[in-house]
Amino acid sequence: MVRVDGGPGPGPVDPPPGSAKQMEDLDRGLVSVRSGTGNLVSWRLLGTEGRDVAFNLYRGGTKVNSSPITDSTNYLDSGAPADAAYTVRAVVNGTEQAASENSLRLTGGDHLDVPLSRPGFTYTPVEASPGDLDGDGRYELVVKWDPDNAKDNSQSGITGNVYLDAYRLTGERLWRIDLGRNIRAGAHYTQFQVYDYDGDGRAEVAAKTADATRDGRGTVIGNGSADHRNSSGYILTGPEYLTVFDGRTGAALDTVDYQPGRGNVSSWGDSYGNRVDRFLAGTAYLDGSRPSLITARGYYTRATVTAWDFRDGQLTRRWLFDSNTSGNGAAYGQGNHQLSVADVDADGRQEIVYGSATIDDNGTLMYATGFGHGDALHVGDFVPSRSGLEVFTIHESGNQPGSDLHDARTGQVLHRTPTSGSEGPGRGVAADIHAGNPGAEFWGSGPNMTNLRDASGANVGRNPSSANFLVWWDGDPVRELLDGTRVDKYGTGGETRLLTGSGVASSNGTKSTPVLSGDLFGDWREEVVWRHSDNSALRIYATTARTDLKLHTLVHDAQYRVALAWQNTAYNQPPHPSFFLGHGMSTPPRPDVYLR
Repeated sequence: MVRVDGGPGPGPVDPPPGSAKQMEDLDRGLVSVRSGTGNLVSWRLLGTEGRDVAFNLYRGGTKVNSSPITDSTNYLDSGAPADAAYTVRAVVNGTEQAASENSLRLTGGDHLDVPLSRPGFTYTPVEASPGDLDGDGRYELVVKWDPDNAKDNSQSGITGNVYLDAYRLTGERLWRIDLGRNIRAGAHYTQFQVYDYDGDGRAEVAAKTADATRDGRGTVIGNGSADHRNSSGYILTGPEYLTVFDGRTGAALDTVDYQPGRGNVSSWGDSYGNRVDRFLAGTAYLDGSRPSLITARGYYTRATVTAWDFRDGQLTRRWLFDSNTSGNGAAYGQGNHQLSVADVDADGRQEIVYGSATIDDNGTLMYATGFGHGDALHVGDFVPSRSGLEVFTIHESGNQPGSDLHDARTGQVLHRTPTSGSEGPGRGVAADIHAGNPGAEFWGSGPNMTNLRDASGANVGRNPSSANFLVWWDGDPVRELLDGTRVDKYGTGGETRLLTGSGVASSNGTKSTPVLSGDLFGDWREEVVWRHSDNSALRIYATTARTDLKLHTLVHDAQYRVALAWQNTAYNQPPHPSFFLGHGMSTPPRPDVYLR
């Protein structure tokens, strides 16, 4: 075990009594986007506020609205100059409150460019994760750089180093972590988490490390001269670590042994290093109040999930789940290329949805469907007519259903599609994209996935043109299709193009995913982050459409916020909140949160 002292800092803060969850103390996220000949200005309704809070919007020192804005958290300032600066003031019980921070202006009209410092001409910024690294109420972005010789675990070959960078939205780089020669590059190796684990108001960064990892201050972890790569490029010997880094400086705060270790490589299903090095990661509120770090290893065969707490500057293990342990065998081979996190039993504590198995907040197995491994996973309130959450996932096993929708608490199957052959469908999505059908729809790619389906599996229309990502983009609560560098609105007769990204590219090959997508600033609608085609910058797009739907910021919904944290994991998936957000939705409950 290695421990590295990252220096003094505020200690953890005890949560208040009750069921509230620790969340980020964010600012208004006030943003100005050019829309026609005016500016669409939008801001956050915070989770600590009631829906009855109204707002006044100021351009410079002039109020632009005639009466307080009560029905939304956006305003179209028609005819305003593009470079106008704004503040917003909450109005509570008729009394105007203090002014917000100045607005963030998207200098590209509908987009903002974030310049990057590329580690080398062979590097691509494949993924990013948001976090308030310095405690100022605004998100920074932690960016993962992969070299062009990154490998799938099934492929041999030595790769370049993986880097993690932190950037303000101005393009200022805060630090760079070099994970070193003993961490292989590829989608299945480095799953980094960005979250405020110790409750000091600033996010930490957690990742698997090894000998020769160099933190953001240049300090080497372990043996800086060690080289554990074999002739095939795999790293099957040498120590494995887990490190928490300071979000402000990149300094290593604590490093422990990664658990479980690889042990006998062959015991994971092959002898050359494919299955032993399949990693996943996430963040979960296991105690109902404060977040824990989740790390995982293995899913094709042996499946392990470990929960960690970061308190008082140290990582401590909360529990370790292992499908090899007596009573857990039903989880063997049930993992996906991603995980999800949700409170599936409504007890205030979140569970780990590990593909076709679900692990309770205390590290015990809740159930496994037995349908095996798959490439896509969605957890949310997809069927608002029934209580609780649902899980939709696809499966590769030839003798199992191509996809299934099941009750997230019990595993009861609500519908399934027929067996799809030896490989199964490659994509699967769940979301309300069609207002003509109550609740969400379900679709995918591959055999027996040729129609849009409802919760019972009935055909409700043609398949959408894509089955990759999702985004809430226009003014209604029906979600849009995000694929490649475009946003489309589903229609029974065909898609309507809402956005085509300019000068940008998607990530992860045929997965065609953004670097990041989620509610990063402004009102509840989501932003999309793509990389510049030459990898010199990130481009953040925001909607130019007004909405009359007033919702709390999605990042104060615990399920949605942790989904942004795990979005970068392996085969990236879009985030879903804990409530139904779609056509005919009920007003969701106010988030039960406290802010740090």
